[in-house]
Amino acid sequence: EKVEWKTLGEVAEIGTGSSNRQDETENGSYPFYVRSKNVLRSSNYQFDETAIIIPGEGGIGDIFHYAEGKYALHQRAYRIKVNTGNELVPKFLFYYMTNAFKPFILARCVGATATSIRKPMLAVFPIPIPPLRVQSRIVEILDKFTQLEAELEAELEARNKQYDFYRNRLLDFALRDDLKGQVEWKTLGEMCNVVGRIGFRGYTRNDLVERGEGAISISPTNIVNQNLNLSAEKNTYISWEKYNESPEIMIRVGDIVLVKTGSTIGKVAIIRELNEKATINPQMVVLKEISCLPAYLAYYVCTPNFQLRLKSLSGQGSVPNISQAKLKTIPIPLPPLSEQRRIVDILDRFDTLTNSISEGLPREIALRRKQYEYYRDALLNFPRPTPTA
Repeated sequence: EKVEWKTLGEVAEIGTGSSNRQDETENGSYPFYVRSKNVLRSSNYQFDETAIIIPGEGGIGDIFHYAEGKYALHQRAYRIKVNTGNELVPKFLFYYMTNAFKPFILARCVGATATSIRKPMLAVFPIPIPPLRVQSRIVEILDKFTQLEAELEAELEARNKQYDFYRNRLLDFALRDDLKGQVEWKTLGEMCNVVGRIGFRGYTRNDLVERGEGAISISPTNIVNQNLNLSAEKNTYISWEKYNESPEIMIRVGDIVLVKTGSTIGKVAIIRELNEKATINPQMVVLKEISCLPAYLAYYVCTPNFQLRLKSLSGQGSVPNISQAKLKTIPIPLPPLSEQRRIVDILDRFDTLTNSISEGLPREIALRRKQYEYYRDALLNFPRPTPTA
């Protein structure tokens, strides 16, 4: 099919808004698009149209929003409105720009840390214009993928809420009339060995090594939704000398790692498998020699009862921190072993559904996203015209 090429400036009106962040109204009637994915609200609107919204500063080359109807716009965000009479479907332009605009604009920005886009840079962006029926068919296909991903994301959010509800309900023994008189309480220090780096010894640059030259140093960034992500891009490695310096915190399968300092205090993960030698960094403690089911304890640590107690003991400084001595005093309920197994079985199934990248909804979402990207790239890969001599 014949594809005509024009510049963005030829086919669309390009402009900015006139609002600032102080124009935000918490419960305003209209969406207020700024320079990020966040959509604020405003009591007033500036435009009533269909337009593509991109940031003029910040996320250079990102296409964040497709606006339809009345909206307000930040003064450093651009609106792109297809001119009347052009044989160009606005949603087609949105998908094409989402796919091709960022590499185009980054190649024209001065320096690797470009901070803003100017209107003339937008105006020369080349746009393919296939027949209207082809544009509409491409939009129809990509809309279906977008809708499917949104439905999966909504399902995942609902399942996460359900997971949190059942975890908190199963592990709140004040509400468990079926277990009256069967729950024993012990402190965390009575139930396990709580250990961390002695004297908060940290690392110097000389302690850090490449993969294969030392052990993993588990940090808060390795914990994702109560599970350890030990993928190579997230791992920090320390020398064998530094690793062997603290044998008491060498990690084994069945141990639990817990963040004890910083903004992510309270994050927790159980070591279900381990393919490399590992230890913890100074922000963490490890729970060893656990006298109940380790998974049961890991799930209890995630409950509001435990988390609120931990944070109440972490002090009022600018950086939250709980000492190992205080951590050991937090009470832990111990139902019969059979009930621990039942709770773990239920929550493991929720965890697989909501967090597993090999079986659950996150895997399905990742696969659908790859499928969408494949078809998007294929459908929007229009051959450029050959320059004439």
